[in-house]
Amino acid sequence: MGTKRDFRDRVVVITGAAGGIGRALSRRFARAGARLGLTDFDGQGVKALAEELVAEGTDCSGFGLDVTNETACHRTMDSIVKRFGRLDVLINNAGITHRSAFARTTSKVYSRVMGVNYFGSLYCTQASLDYLIEHKGLIIVISSIAGFSPLLGRTGYAASKHALHGLFDSLRAELREKGVGVTIVCPGFTATNIYKSALDGDGSLTSHPQSTVGSSASPESVAEAVFRAATRGKRLIVLSAVGRLTRFINKIFPDFYERKMASTLRSELDR
Repeated sequence: MGTKRDFRDRVVVITGAAGGIGRALSRRFARAGARLGLTDFDGQGVKALAEELVAEGTDCSGFGLDVTNETACHRTMDSIVKRFGRLDVLINNAGITHRSAFARTTSKVYSRVMGVNYFGSLYCTQASLDYLIEHKGLIIVISSIAGFSPLLGRTGYAASKHALHGLFDSLRAELREKGVGVTIVCPGFTATNIYKSALDGDGSLTSHPQSTVGSSASPESVAEAVFRAATRGKRLIVLSAVGRLTRFINKIFPDFYERKMASTLRSELDR
């Protein structure tokens, strides 16, 4: 999409908006003059954020939403359009992770991670699609470096992010003639609280500390990069020097990358 987008008075929907990257995205698009429909599994948290933004002058409403509930996704998107009169941008940001070796991870953990990360994005996009086509809108998908490279101890998370690329790269091609853009964003490790809700192999919350590669980005820097990519209609952005190097090495020297990554993150499995 070559046209530079202006988000003033446009309606931007952000899932997983109550914390971390979602909160930072909400504030960044608010500064650009967007009207915001914010959703989160934490209904109280997202409504509190909406109240803060309204007090600061943003036209904003918060909605509690479990993105794994297909009916609720349709109902919420319809409510947002009823409230604002349109829907221009959907940011699929809601996500969950796990930290556990494949051999001791139950299928219910994979179902939960795929349910939030993949099917949640699919459901919200299906629920928004007619509105987005009507206004030649934009879909933004918050993926990960794990969307194109392996990640030790997070097979379910990596699978869900790889699936997002397959879905939204293909959807971009389908929507090309309808004027709807698709931007996929791949952050690296980011200083959010997602690690506090990471699942262990049995589905409980893990108490094992998270291992990272390189320094963690701030949610605000990620939000700024997303905003700039959205204004320019970028297809894909890979954030951080580590992320871009990861993409290059994994593509050209996959065996080398796999061994280096595994040695760096081995503590994820050593317990």
